Amino acid sequence: MLAERRHQLILQALRSGGTVSVADLAEQLESSAATIRRDLLKLEAGGLLTRVHGGAIIDEERAPFNDAAGLLVAEKDAIAAQAATMIEDGQSVILDSGTTVHRLALQLHGRRLTIITNNLAVYDELIGDENIDLMLLGGMVIRESRMLDGFMAEDNLRQVRADWLFMGACGLRPGGQVMDTTVAEVPARRAMIAAGDKVVLLADKSKFPGTGMVKICGPEDLDAVITNASEDDATCMALHEAGVKVIPAAPAEVDG
Repeated sequence: MLAERRHQLILQALRSGGTVSVADLAEQLESSAATIRRDLLKLEAGGLLTRVHGGAIIDEERAPFNDAAGLLVAEKDAIAAQAATMIEDGQSVILDSGTTVHRLALQLHGRRLTIITNNLAVYDELIGDENIDLMLLGGMVIRESRMLDGFMAEDNLRQVRADWLFMGACGLRPGGQVMDTTVAEVPARRAMIAAGDKVVLLADKSKFPGTGMVKICGPEDLDAVITNASEDDATCMALHEAGVKVIPAAPAEVDG
C-alpha cells in the first residue's frame, strides 16, 4: 500500500475513534509496526495528529471556513490589499477556496473583472456586483470549507484560461513546497495552477511551515508569494533562490 493511502486511512481511523494504537493500525493496514510508527512521525510533523504512548490521537481538524475566516484578519487584509494592486481592470482572475483569498474578493468591488472561483464565500461577496463577470465552478459542495470541489470543478477549469490565480495553502515547507491537509482538494488546485498565466500564493506567516501532508505544487509553479513573513525566513530565501518573487505585505495603517 502506498504511503499516501496509509496516511489517509490512519487519519480516517483517528477521526472515527479519536485515538488508535500502533498495533491496531498495523493490523488494519496489514503493515509492520515500524512502518506505522514512521507514518505517525510524518503525520505529526505535518501537524495532523499527536503521538502518544503506543499510538496517536487526532489533533483538532482544520478549522471550518467561518472559524478560520475570523483569524488574523488584519494580516490577511494587508496581504489581500497588496494582491489587489497587481490586478488590472479587464483581466480574468481565479480565486481559490482560502480565507485570505476571500479577503481579496472584498478588495475587488467595483472593478471591471472576470472572477472564476469555487469559493462560495467569494460568490456570496461578489454576486451583487454588476461590474464583475462571475463564473462559479461546478462540483460537490464541501460545506465546512464553503467550496465546490471534485471532478466537475477540474473539468470546468480545463475549459478556461485566466490572467491570474490567487491561491492559499495550509502550509509552505522550507524548500518552497505548497502543502494541503486534504487530499481531495489537491487535484482542483493543480487544475487552477494549469489554468492561470500567473500564480500567486497568499500566505501569512502562520503558514511557515503551517500544516499539510499533501503537496499541491513546488516553487517552480509559483510566480510570486505575498506574505508578512520575514524576508530572512529560510523559506522566503529558498523561494528567492528558486526565482519566486516574495512580496511583503504592508501592515495596515492604524488611525492615530
